Amino acid sequence: MPDTIMTDTVLSYIGLGCNLGDRMTTMASAVRALENHHQCSNVVVSSFYETDPMGPQDQPDYLNAVASLRTELGAHALLEALQSIELGHGRERDGTRWGARTLDLDLLMFGDSVISTPTLTVPHPGVAERSFVLLPLSELAPDLIIPQYGSVTELLSRCRQFGIRRLDSTV
Repeated sequence: MPDTIMTDTVLSYIGLGCNLGDRMTTMASAVRALENHHQCSNVVVSSFYETDPMGPQDQPDYLNAVASLRTELGAHALLEALQSIELGHGRERDGTRWGARTLDLDLLMFGDSVISTPTLTVPHPGVAERSFVLLPLSELAPDLIIPQYGSVTELLSRCRQFGIRRLDSTV
């Protein structure tokens, strides 16, 4: 990939979610993996939110959060790092959409880049209408402008927010 390593760091936002196994332990482990990545720094994590499943309702509730970090990696290399962390936590990609999972790490934003390739779309295509992303993202960056969509605060004001519960615990 041409963007494997960059000379400057880029502020990126990562959505974290899981609904299988010990969710709190998994989230804490995923955050540690981000913090320990040698090309990522300044990891900050929002509160955790418990949310109803977005897809089929016959699955456990999700635990969600958003992390910001600075990275020397290019966007595709960061995506590969996130998928490697997911795999290390037992994530299986069987093509099921919105199904239960041990860990889901979504690259929500990569600086102010707009990327559309067969393997990566940034900003993340669902970011503008998902309260389980916008609410934790608003904790970290309420004035953030998401290219092609608008400010986090504006988007959140138009997003339905039932089925989401802020938890007291964080990592």
